[in-house]
Amino acid sequence: MKPVSVAFLRLDRMTTLAAAVAASIALAVAVAAGVWQVASRFLFQSPAVWSEALVRLSLIWMVLLGLAVALRQGALVSIDIAHRMTSGRMRVVVETVALVSNLTLLATLFWFGIAMAQRVWFQEMAGLEISISWGYAAIPAGAVFAAIGAIAHYLDRRNGELEAAI
Repeated sequence: MKPVSVAFLRLDRMTTLAAAVAASIALAVAVAAGVWQVASRFLFQSPAVWSEALVRLSLIWMVLLGLAVALRQGALVSIDIAHRMTSGRMRVVVETVALVSNLTLLATLFWFGIAMAQRVWFQEMAGLEISISWGYAAIPAGAVFAAIGAIAHYLDRRNGELEAAI
């Protein structure tokens, strides 16, 4: 393997781990805020105004950071049949088309995610009193992590899920 590929895969290990940890933390925050929301509403008869917004924000970040992990594992949009039915050059073509398609979508998400985050910078999220652009910032951030994962999957394909499929 070329030194550039080795360096990129090293970067991928760090970024995918960081994305997985951050997505897990976001899930934990969403669960804790959701439990507090239910407890405050039904046990204490005093609903928390911030908990629903925090759950929503945490889930957005969790999904968009988790996208990087899913793409790295090749588990997002599976092309199992095309992968199984091809070999040699045709398999490389299928994998390359899948990578280019993913990167095109991620570049679009990155571009419009930045535009949206900039447009709503002065709007506040009800309940949290922070800029709503913190929610929209998950789009370009997730797109960057996901692009790294998609390229790394192309360079170092992991087929554990595909091999275990029936």
